[in-house]
Amino acid sequence: MIKKKADDKILDVSASMQGSLVFSDPVNLRINGRFNGNLTTRGNLIIGESADVDADIIGESITVSGVVRGNIKATRMIIMTNTAQVTGDIETGKFSIEEGAVFNGNCKMSHQKLSLSELSSYLAVEEDKIKEWVSNGKIPVEKEGGKLLFDRRQVEAWIGSN
Repeated sequence: MIKKKADDKILDVSASMQGSLVFSDPVNLRINGRFNGNLTTRGNLIIGESADVDADIIGESITVSGVVRGNIKATRMIIMTNTAQVTGDIETGKFSIEEGAVFNGNCKMSHQKLSLSELSSYLAVEEDKIKEWVSNGKIPVEKEGGKLLFDRRQVEAWIGSN
């Protein structure tokens, strides 16, 4: 069953699904059932306690409370609650793991300095648009040897103020 609640804007998936799911626009997605395949999402993803997921996952902010077998990449953060069981590699900027969670894999923490292409991917914005922001002084940037570098924390603060 897929239901969308207008009041909290959460897409709640409690069914068994297979395939590739891609959400290009930000969404609050909660998976409570079985999912097998690949998942790419923007916004917040919650893998519920009753979820059983065999998938590689790419997202922004991901909270895992159920079982995930597959690699997880989050541009912002990954939180593993005390009921989480993850087998696979993790790549993220911020990582929180509660006591009791089980994690079998490798963890790579993203650099705090982002290149133009990394920032473009992180924000899901074209590089030309970011260059326009830079030339107009709208986004914090550092120039190092002709390269544009963006401090992740400064960019997140900039996003929060806009």
